[in-house]
Amino acid sequence: MEKKAKNNTVLYVSIGITAAFVIASIAFTDGMATVFNQLFSLITTNFGWLYLVAVAFFIIVAIGLAISPYGKIKLGKDDDKPEFTNFQWFSMLFGGGMGIGLVFWSVAEPIMHYLSPPIGEGGTQEAMNLAMEKVFFHWGFHPWIIFAIGGLALAYFQFRKDMPFLISSAFYPLIGDRIYGPIGKTIDILAVFATIFGVATSLGFGSNQIATGLEYVFGIESSPFIVSIIIAIITAMFTLATMSGLHSAMQKVADVKIWLSIGFMVFIFVFGGMVFILNNFTNSLGIYLQNLVEQTFWMGNIEWLNGWTVFYWAWWIAWAPFVGQFVARVSKGRSIREFIIAVSLLPSGFSLIWIAIYGGAAFNLNSLTGGAIETAVSANYTTALFALLEQLPLYTITSVLAIVLIVACFIGAANSATYVLAMLTSGGDMDPGKKLRGGWGVAQGVITIVLIVVGGTSALSVLQTASIAAAFPFMLIMIVMCFSMVKALKEDYETNYLKKVKLPDEIILSEEVVLEENK
Repeated sequence: MEKKAKNNTVLYVSIGITAAFVIASIAFTDGMATVFNQLFSLITTNFGWLYLVAVAFFIIVAIGLAISPYGKIKLGKDDDKPEFTNFQWFSMLFGGGMGIGLVFWSVAEPIMHYLSPPIGEGGTQEAMNLAMEKVFFHWGFHPWIIFAIGGLALAYFQFRKDMPFLISSAFYPLIGDRIYGPIGKTIDILAVFATIFGVATSLGFGSNQIATGLEYVFGIESSPFIVSIIIAIITAMFTLATMSGLHSAMQKVADVKIWLSIGFMVFIFVFGGMVFILNNFTNSLGIYLQNLVEQTFWMGNIEWLNGWTVFYWAWWIAWAPFVGQFVARVSKGRSIREFIIAVSLLPSGFSLIWIAIYGGAAFNLNSLTGGAIETAVSANYTTALFALLEQLPLYTITSVLAIVLIVACFIGAANSATYVLAMLTSGGDMDPGKKLRGGWGVAQGVITIVLIVVGGTSALSVLQTASIAAAFPFMLIMIVMCFSMVKALKEDYETNYLKKVKLPDEIILSEEVVLEENK
């Protein structure tokens, strides 16, 4: 594999697309809103099924690789040892499961499904069971399989084949040195495009939740302008930290996020109704596991599916380069089997526990208060977390800490994304320059603000559309990438494993002669 000199094509084209999008959105705000609506309708109406089939395909590939002989192949050289202990590795994978999305949706989504289920009547016990099943489905096993596929491609070709830390490297078995030409550059540009809008969606959700939280707690009226100010302030914070090399400060932010997340889980579990939460979790987990295959292919309510499952699958696919980069970097020296099992099960297990606690407490407290939480969610679902905390002790403290948690998640996600975008646009450099990271930090903030302004009161719908649209071409790339990885692993296994256990004929003959002489 001949490595070619780096060039800045991916960077320049990505900047050009980003700038064109921002300029068009500012100049033609109403027109861009119409485009987003038409794009959402076009993709979900004609290709919603493809998102479901693609994710099912990723699951089959991941399970197949894990149980096949290829599972023993290392993400690194044969003599490479894991860089981290099992405990450190597991801890980092657990940390990867915490984010803005979980904080935003863990209360809102169960209640929304409960009130408006995809099938049946809302507000019933059956609706509550179905709501928890659907939230488990959206946040459980499936998203982390997608991340595992993305991370596997990056880790295998970087650590074992010494290729650039880029998505295009995974296509070497199919197109060879053309990964360094226009085809490879296009693949990487689409990865950048998916990452930008996938992360912007998360930042948009987080900033909206901060704004509505400030309104709910302090009476500061939320508006697109206030949301934009919040995005600008936090963008300035993490961008300056990135460019100044304040790694210790960012580590402290990460520590705050982890400890606050754990603290809130314990607090809500203890005061939100432990027995109810445990009963609900046990029942929901059983229903989820029992119907896993059916739910994977279920298309019984197309309109509901497009607004929820298709959006989530697109969001996760858009995040595949981002989260995949994280899980790949901490998994050098692990076998493919270890990697797939750990990445798909550990973070998803954490997510299910998180949702069980938040969702279970929401249903319990909603019942005890005569529907206070569902009333708040019906009025504005971005306030769901604060409506839950309002029913628990120490609300004046926990409401402020909740805003701190959301800000910490916001900063952590944005800071990591700047690193990934800089890496993708610098030829796979695993230590990209500070100016490049800073530039992408500003770009993320600007794009998120633009999406909020274009969407206006429907900003969250525009964010969802952006993810679905950006993920569509990258979904196709991931499907082809799976075939390329299997081809590479087959050649690797035949070269480095089968031939090692097959003795040459002359050695076998010499051993037979020695045995004959000994007789």
